[in-house]
Amino acid sequence: MPIATIDPTTGKTLETFEPLDAAGVEGCLTRAATAFEAHRTSTFEERAALLRAAAGHLSLQREAVARTVTTEMGKPLRQALAEVDKCVKAMNWYAGRAAGLLADETPEPADVADAGAVRAVVRYRPLGPVLAVMPWNFPLWQVIRFAAPALMAGNVALLKHASNVPQTALLLEDVFTRAGYPRGCFQTLLIGSGAVEGVIRDPRVAAVTLTGSEAAGRSVAAIAGDEVKKTVLELGGSDPFLVLPSADVARAAQVAVTARVQNNGQSCIAAKRFIVHRDVHDAFAAAFVARMAALRVGDPAEEGVEVGPLATEGGRADLEELVDDAVRRGATVECGGRRPVDRPDGWFYEPTVLTGITPEMRIHREECFGPVATLYRVEDLAGALALANDTPFGLSSNAWTRDPEEQRLIARDLQAGGVFFNGMTASHPALPFGGVKRSGYGRELSAEGIREFCNITTLWYGAES
Repeated sequence: MPIATIDPTTGKTLETFEPLDAAGVEGCLTRAATAFEAHRTSTFEERAALLRAAAGHLSLQREAVARTVTTEMGKPLRQALAEVDKCVKAMNWYAGRAAGLLADETPEPADVADAGAVRAVVRYRPLGPVLAVMPWNFPLWQVIRFAAPALMAGNVALLKHASNVPQTALLLEDVFTRAGYPRGCFQTLLIGSGAVEGVIRDPRVAAVTLTGSEAAGRSVAAIAGDEVKKTVLELGGSDPFLVLPSADVARAAQVAVTARVQNNGQSCIAAKRFIVHRDVHDAFAAAFVARMAALRVGDPAEEGVEVGPLATEGGRADLEELVDDAVRRGATVECGGRRPVDRPDGWFYEPTVLTGITPEMRIHREECFGPVATLYRVEDLAGALALANDTPFGLSSNAWTRDPEEQRLIARDLQAGGVFFNGMTASHPALPFGGVKRSGYGRELSAEGIREFCNITTLWYGAES
């Protein structure tokens, strides 16, 4: 795949970029190693000042950055603007809290006396240059939620971004440079996927974080494992959206539409499988299908457009294959199910709802990355949980019920990294984010996220200290 900006609204290539050659990559790695030696000894106050400055520069360029994101990957401009704002919030959040999150921990002397220590300290120290392999769907947020905590911990960042968002990747580097970060603290590597292995194996790279497909995660984890390097993986999701009899069904149907088509349906934590109790199924289905069918599809830069194009031509082809397979095997298309007839150019696909899904259909088990929802009817909570867990993924989930006992059982039994009751899944700096099963391992955001790329060091002081 070339490194290029291809407008998904028209399918036209706007700009191409030459990838770094071996000498260029070597220069980046050398600068990262040099920068780390200085950055790791900087104070939290110094790091916070830099990160706040970067947040300020990003905020000042809000409109231009958002338009670049929309041009490169097709999300509605309103959502791109919100993504910029979310990044600024997270940067300021970590700038203000990192010192506390990584403060030394001192056990009580009595607790370590039998180990022969007069005192002990647990300290969080940075690891070194961290490579981030990031996707195109949230091209700002995915990077910032890694970079902000990593930089505040004293690490330096190497970004290998998706090949279809090179301008966004370069804009991010520019933001950190303009903020005053020393050269080498944050660098964008314009390289293809074939060059990633060499960067991971380089001894100057301390760790790797990846957000992307299961296949990409397996590959990166295998290489990093061979080099005995720390990894954090946030992979796919097929998040369930449970609706039970005590729910506010009208509100659940309204939120369900946003939960499915946010980011044009291209979100790992988008609700994808809508599992509804028989007592409220028909009411929910009627409202949900009507709202999905009424969504405005069009140019994402236009005011009022709710669903833009898929980010890549291949992504739309994959989506069509899943829908076509389900229909061939007996699924019913309640709305959508095709390319919009009034949008012959670009990579558009109509918001779609499928019913009659059965286990032999690919869409039952594979992640569906686009504005396509599968709708199921279940008999009871036990059936809802069984179906919700019948997936290789376990990223997040939504559960609509006002029954405390149902909430208790769902919290206990639903296999996911997050359970959102009576609301839509979202990531937030204060909350750990990540999944189980084939959705990956490790956590981003919150205290857990900033500590992922730290050397948790025990300092032991004997009687002679």
